[in-house]
Amino acid sequence: MEDDNLKLYLEINNSNLIFFVCKKNHDNNFLISHKLEVQTKGLENNRISDFDKVYRIIKENIYLIEKKFDITFKEIVLILDNFNPSFVNLSGYKKLNGSQITKENITYILNMLKSYVDNIETKKKILHIFNSNFYLDNKKIDNLPIGLFGDFYSHELSFVLVNKNDYKNLINVFDKCNLKIQKILLKSFVKGAAIDYDYQNSGTFFQIDVSCNNSKVFYFENSSLKFEQDFNFGTDIIINDILKITSLCKSTVKKILNETDLHEELEDDTLIEENFFEDDAYRKIKKKLIYEIILARAQEIIDLMIFKNINFKHYSETPKDLYYEFSDKSSVQNIKEIYKNVFLKNGLKNVESLNGKYSDEVLKAANKVVHFGWKKEAIPITQTKKSIIARFFEAIFG
Repeated sequence: MEDDNLKLYLEINNSNLIFFVCKKNHDNNFLISHKLEVQTKGLENNRISDFDKVYRIIKENIYLIEKKFDITFKEIVLILDNFNPSFVNLSGYKKLNGSQITKENITYILNMLKSYVDNIETKKKILHIFNSNFYLDNKKIDNLPIGLFGDFYSHELSFVLVNKNDYKNLINVFDKCNLKIQKILLKSFVKGAAIDYDYQNSGTFFQIDVSCNNSKVFYFENSSLKFEQDFNFGTDIIINDILKITSLCKSTVKKILNETDLHEELEDDTLIEENFFEDDAYRKIKKKLIYEIILARAQEIIDLMIFKNINFKHYSETPKDLYYEFSDKSSVQNIKEIYKNVFLKNGLKNVESLNGKYSDEVLKAANKVVHFGWKKEAIPITQTKKSIIARFFEAIFG
């Protein structure tokens, strides 16, 4: 059986494959009917390392889903949260000499820059292209300035690429499963789109995800994904700092971090209460010491991720919004609060916690992108050469 209202999505990340079956209800609202999360197998270092393992686990779980819904899916949408994407930002130019900008001018720049990237990045596949910035006579324009007059036009495109062999392996896995890939989306892009949908006029911002052992930051500008970067550290590095300095056991430290109020105004002689030392012999440890350990490491981490990161240096020169999120497993309240305080002290314009609510929102944004496109995503147009006869008739009849 087939049901056009049911759609199959799959998120691939470093630890899990997450299958979603989604549908629209009578009010045309997007709903998640089913979610299935399984451990990733056959994926290492952000790429397919064992084709047969990946194929079997995907095939087996799609079979279970199809059996549950009595349906045979023909298409699937992939959301990638790994596969080491790379980013290229380029600008193309057009001298106008007072003439009008036409659609053909834009198309020429887009195809020219895409061809350049294809020729340079021969081992990579373009996943997304965004119209990130437009300048007419050195003045920034919010939208495509087709029809405007000027002397000089500059058009910046942002390209997101993945390894070509990784891309082919994904295609082959799903071909073997008799599924056509309707769209491949980078999770950072659809998460940025979800934030853009939810927070109006927030097309330019940083977003940070923090888990126990990993962190990720991406930068969205003018509703375009410009860059992302992964880091192999998270909240555990802060907990380990406290363990080394205090010699307490991990359960004691986590209890202190979740249940003790740590803040900048603490008195120097305020000590950790005795009731926290169930698994340790009591010792006099100042609350301010714990606070200062967290603060120092959090500042160092955020500097590495954004403010002293050469990849984001240009983007962080002026105040930007920042949206942050901690995974449930790294949910230590005091660390969250101190991170937020560090963000605020570093000149960010607005700091918002996403509070883990964006799992469903990312899927809804992906659905909108698949069915309606994205306002800043660029689609290259293949221009066919006209025959002599066609050019002759066009010249006569327009």
